[in-house]
Amino acid sequence: MPQFKHAIVITGSIGSGKSTVCEILRERGFEIIDADSIAHEQLNLCASEVAAEFGDEVLNGGKIDRKKLGALVFNDAEKLKILERILHPKIRLEILSRAVKLESAGRTYFVDIPLFFERRDAYKEFSRVAVVYAPKDTLISRVMKRNELSYDAAKRRVELQIDIEQKRAAANFTIKNTGDFENLKSETLKFLSEISSKPRT
Repeated sequence: MPQFKHAIVITGSIGSGKSTVCEILRERGFEIIDADSIAHEQLNLCASEVAAEFGDEVLNGGKIDRKKLGALVFNDAEKLKILERILHPKIRLEILSRAVKLESAGRTYFVDIPLFFERRDAYKEFSRVAVVYAPKDTLISRVMKRNELSYDAAKRRVELQIDIEQKRAAANFTIKNTGDFENLKSETLKFLSEISSKPRT
């Protein structure tokens, strides 16, 4: 089994600020493998397979309407499992394929995998993990605002994932996102300093 020794996984929870951290890292010249963007690509590549499972109402002009699909799967754990069963093997293969190419450059790169801990068995090739952290109440309020959801709907989405405190305990690094953007930028730079001084395992 290949070990991606130059990779660091960026993960967290919905609303924790992973995308913002990855933008900060990208601005500093680091390569990012973005599991969400790969998921969007794969979703449209297998639109007919998804529509066969969830109905043509999730289509819009031959492509998946993610808002409609989200409304279905985030309110039904079984439907979410079905969608993950369709998408996840394809996403995993694409992530590993891109990681193989980046490893050959011999420098640190990052892999943004929102559901890393939920799917840890599928990503044993990655040994170093950083969690973007915010307390659960903060996550819920961010998801309410970003997705225009009620408190209960946002709480449901947050609770579909492993608790953020468990993820924090299991990670090698923590990037705190409990303040404003400048604070997050500072925390991300501290993280970069930490990884440059810590030997790879």
